[in-house]
Amino acid sequence: MTKVTEKIDLAIIGAGPHALTLVAHLLQKRQSIKGKFAVFDPSGSWLSRWKQQFAALEIPHLRSPAVHHPHPNPFALRKFAESRSLELFPPYDLPGTQLFADFCQDIIAERQLQDQVIPLAVTSIKPLSDHLRPQFQLGLSDGKTVTARRVVLATGSGKINIPDWVNQIKTEYPQDRLSHSHTVDLRKYHSLAGQRVLIVGGGLTSGHLAVGAISRGAKVHLMLRRQLSEKLFDAAPGWLGPKYLKGFFEQNWQQRWTLIQQARNGGSMTPAIATQLRKEKHRGNIIIDENCQIVKAEWLSNNWQVECDNGNIYNFDYIWLATGTKFDVTTEPLLQDILATYPIQIVNGLPVLDTYLRWPGCELFIMGGLAALQVGPTARNLSGARMACEKIVPAIVKPSVAFSPSITEIKAS
Repeated sequence: MTKVTEKIDLAIIGAGPHALTLVAHLLQKRQSIKGKFAVFDPSGSWLSRWKQQFAALEIPHLRSPAVHHPHPNPFALRKFAESRSLELFPPYDLPGTQLFADFCQDIIAERQLQDQVIPLAVTSIKPLSDHLRPQFQLGLSDGKTVTARRVVLATGSGKINIPDWVNQIKTEYPQDRLSHSHTVDLRKYHSLAGQRVLIVGGGLTSGHLAVGAISRGAKVHLMLRRQLSEKLFDAAPGWLGPKYLKGFFEQNWQQRWTLIQQARNGGSMTPAIATQLRKEKHRGNIIIDENCQIVKAEWLSNNWQVECDNGNIYNFDYIWLATGTKFDVTTEPLLQDILATYPIQIVNGLPVLDTYLRWPGCELFIMGGLAALQVGPTARNLSGARMACEKIVPAIVKPSVAFSPSITEIKAS
C-alpha cells in the first residue's frame, strides 16, 4: 500500500471507474507522474463499490458498448476479450460484468496500481490561502491531514434521491422493509416466495431488482411516475461526439442544463430488460403501473399500505426505491469549504467549471455527474469519464495551463 506522505502533488478522491480512467490516461501521457499522486478510497481497492453494486443487483453485463472503459485505447477491451467473445452481449458488444472487472484488473496490473489506493476516506477539503502556491488540506478518516497541491474529486457525488412521501411516513417500521436500491443486496434474499414487493422507479435498476425479486418467487408491483421508457443507452449516442455536443457547447449554462435533463429524461430500461418484464407480466408475476404517483405510505403492524394519486390502495411486504441520485454541488459535504472560499456560478445544483473541469480560482477538478455542464449528459457514464480526461489531463501535465486564470491574476498582481 502507498504510504501517506504529508505533501502530495495530486490527490484523487475515489477509486471507481472514473478515477481509474483518469490515472490510466495520466500515465499514458506522463509516466513520471507515477510517484506523485495518491488515490483515497475507504475500501482500499479499485472499483470496490462498483463491483458491489453490480453483484448486489445481479447485473449480467454493462449498458455501455465495449469501446467505453478506463483504458486510453478504445479497442483495448475488444482485444482483451478475443478469447471470451461469448461475454460480449448484443447489440453493440456490451461487456459482461466479469469480463469488464477482469479487464480493469488487467489495467491495474499493467500499470502496477494494485497498491495505489490508500484505505482512508477524505472527510474534508480545506483551501490553504497561500496566493503564490495555493494548496488544499485534506482531512482523513483516521484523524490525520495531508496537504495536496491539486485535487480531483472522482467519487460519483450523487445524492440518493428519496421521494417526499417517504419522509412523511409517520409510523415506525422495520428498517429492512423499506430500502433504497443502493442498499438492496439480492444475494441476501434466498427466497421471497409469497412476498409482495413494490419497486418504485422506471430506470434500469428497477428492472434488475424486479427480475431478481421474481426469480426468488416474489410478486412484484412496479410503479412509475411516467410511461415506461425503453432506450438502449442512458442518452443517445449522438451525445458522445460533435453531432449533439457542438450545439450543446454553443448554449448558455441554463440551456445546457435543460438539454442534459431532456437527453437523460429520467430513467429508462434497455429493450432486453423491458421485454423480460413484459414476459413476466404475461405470466402474472409483475404488475407495471405507469403514470402513478405515491401520495402516502404507512406500516400497519406487518405490512405496508400504499396509496396512489389515482385513489388505489395496495398492500406490500417490501418497498424498494429505485429513484436514482441527484447531483447538487451545494449539498456535497466535501465541497462546503471550497464553496465558501471560492464562490462560483451554480445552475440548478451543477457548478460552472472552467474548460478543464477545474473549479474557478483553485486547483480542484471534478469528474462525474457534477461536471455535466462542461461534459454533457453522459458525464456520469464511462464515456463521460474519458471525455473528462480529455479536459483534465492537459491541465495536470502541461505547465502552461496548470493554473486557474484567477490564480494567475493573483500571482501577477
